[in-house]
Amino acid sequence: MLVKSQVVLSATERVSLGMPAAEAVAEESSNRGGRKVFILASSHLNQKTDEIRRIEAALGSSHIATHDGIHPHAPRCEILKAAEHARSVGADLIVTVGGGSVTDAGKIMLICLKHNITTVEQFDNFRTRVEEDGTVTNPVFDGPDVRAICVPTTLSGGEFNPLSGATDEKIKQKQAYSQRDMVPVCVVLDPAITLHTPEWLWLSTGVRSVDHATETLASMLSNDFCDGLADSALRLLAEGLWEVKANPENLDARLKCQIGAWQSMIPIIAGVPMGASHAIGHVLGGTCNVPHGYTSCVMSPFVQAYNVEVNAHRQKRISACLGDSSKSASELLDTLIRGLGMPRSLREVGVTENQLQLIADYTLEDICGRTNPRPINKSEDVMSILRTAMG
Repeated sequence: MLVKSQVVLSATERVSLGMPAAEAVAEESSNRGGRKVFILASSHLNQKTDEIRRIEAALGSSHIATHDGIHPHAPRCEILKAAEHARSVGADLIVTVGGGSVTDAGKIMLICLKHNITTVEQFDNFRTRVEEDGTVTNPVFDGPDVRAICVPTTLSGGEFNPLSGATDEKIKQKQAYSQRDMVPVCVVLDPAITLHTPEWLWLSTGVRSVDHATETLASMLSNDFCDGLADSALRLLAEGLWEVKANPENLDARLKCQIGAWQSMIPIIAGVPMGASHAIGHVLGGTCNVPHGYTSCVMSPFVQAYNVEVNAHRQKRISACLGDSSKSASELLDTLIRGLGMPRSLREVGVTENQLQLIADYTLEDICGRTNPRPINKSEDVMSILRTAMG
């Protein structure tokens, strides 16, 4: 059957491959005429390494301030604090250096600056909502005047996505924000700076990008363009993650992983909807404080097993990418994730039985909750997946 679709392109203009971060950031800042460059950095890189000092030195007099302190899942109050700092110094360009939460915070900061957001309550005017019937409502608002350059140090891939997530601390729910120009204008893929990333974080976020690719290949709403990218991404990631596990100093393998993460994001940006692994994963992060990458390590194989009755023909390509068409996608994903030493059950990542109902309820409010290949319409559908994932 012919699937009619369109491919949506992002507003990212350039991607630097393999160039040292300081050199690439300085070049892009100069090209864009940055005079007051604000760095949002991971606390570890800023306080425990010289990587941020190198970027500051390369920027020279155009560097105006550096800020850190963004915790996992990007709490709204911390994004607001960073935005207030950037506003106070008149920043005209933002550089983010760090993992997914720093990246997400940097993107939402741009909206805070544009729309003069000064309280966490004002965030609600800009967030995506999912209605009871599953309808997704995206508020329409002007894009930022200030743009961002991103230097990612993990493999979650959010640097390529105009969609961003922040956590409402009061209700412990991770919520989505989306505007085309929130995406960084330039992404710097520097494998050398990722040597500071802890192994568990690198490998688990790599599995997160594996999840992007597998949920694309499993989707009934993908197309040949997106399938081709997801196929390549999955092969690059599976090979690269094994190689980095064997030799953490292998920069070629790290760049292979970074390119795979990039490719895995293009179908999402293009419009292929993700499924239950992403929906549940968003909730596990914001509500249960499970690290972003761990959510996919736990959920991805269980969701593929849940969906196989409706998309077995789609999952065969996942198995081929993972090297054995005779085995199920869920089995091969389990082998890959276990082989990387990652957790494989909700219990292993600290989730308890009494949290399952709230996770199920919040999953129905997630932007990916109603786009799973096997329809999810009520919390009991989610509970059936969660029970198998408890371990």
